Amino acid sequence: MPLEAFATSDALSFGVELELQLVSLSDLDLTPASPDLMHLLKRKPFPGNVTPEITESMIEINSSVQTRYRPLLAELLEIRDTLVAASDMLNIGIAGGGTHPFQHWSEQRISSKPRYQELSTLYGYLAKQFTVFGQHVHIGCAHGDDALYLLHALSRYIPHFIALSASSPFVQGHDSGFDSARLNSVSAFPLSGRAPFVLNWDEFANVYFAKMERTGIIKSMKDFYWDLRPKPEYGTIELRVCDTPLTVERAAALAAYLQAICRHLLERRDPPPVEDDYLVYNYNRFQAARFGLEGVITHPKTYEQLPLRDDILATLDLMEPHAQALGSVEALLHLAEAASGGSDAAWLRAQYERQGSCEGMVNAAIQRFRGERRLR
Repeated sequence: MPLEAFATSDALSFGVELELQLVSLSDLDLTPASPDLMHLLKRKPFPGNVTPEITESMIEINSSVQTRYRPLLAELLEIRDTLVAASDMLNIGIAGGGTHPFQHWSEQRISSKPRYQELSTLYGYLAKQFTVFGQHVHIGCAHGDDALYLLHALSRYIPHFIALSASSPFVQGHDSGFDSARLNSVSAFPLSGRAPFVLNWDEFANVYFAKMERTGIIKSMKDFYWDLRPKPEYGTIELRVCDTPLTVERAAALAAYLQAICRHLLERRDPPPVEDDYLVYNYNRFQAARFGLEGVITHPKTYEQLPLRDDILATLDLMEPHAQALGSVEALLHLAEAASGGSDAAWLRAQYERQGSCEGMVNAAIQRFRGERRLR
């Protein structure tokens, strides 16, 4: 069937999705508690929305559509507090982070939702290995052509969001050497990576998507696992490269940063995106995932080598007028402090050294998500 029309959406409105870990407080491993947690949450009003994820040790929370940073942060804090209260009743912990540091994929249970059962049949063990946790950010677009323009213009900033959100250094009980090991799990899927270089919505919907649908490989936009993808039913583009941060404050700040960059790009003052911009895309993505803020990227237009931390700090300064207009200066200051002081991945490694075990690190992450600041 043809791809649905691109929905009307308020430009630069935004929303956040966060995938969260459900942890047993007895052994600090993941626990398949999402059915019980979902049942409990249905009995009381819930700000935003909460849904099961592909395995039963995960949930996803969704904010409502917002236009300003402070209301988004307030809603995420309310969601966080509601989840913490429910988790206390079930005697489980809830944590951010892109990976659980020592869970084993073979022990995970696929959720009963028919789509997840279909994915498990198609992808085999990759479906259980997809017990990783990401933040997605939606940005409203006035029309489909703006969505595709932003999708490609944002490719230059993808390393920023990987490095600033990186929170998955440990896998299967060992330090992976990556700040964001989660992205390696995502890259295993055949329809992941970058979107095709199409700048016109009519061409995307009626040529590219129509051809892909005829191949029988895809049925809807949900079948694409791109780093950025258009969501026509929402009238948005969706950023998908971020690890779930350890705090909702960081999650809100990342969303505000993306909103500011999109405002900047829609002014059309930067050189327009061209397909050659993607010559350096995969390597820049790797640098950010492997080395985080210590990575070195290549500018897609000039081929200049740039320390990623410096590029982030310079861009945050450049976005300040947009943040002023959008009411999100506080969010950019939060990210500037993170870029200068260290990522969540660095914090997790420090906790591993301090606590002496992966279990101690998970417990510290649970307390950090709850808003307890004594662990820094």
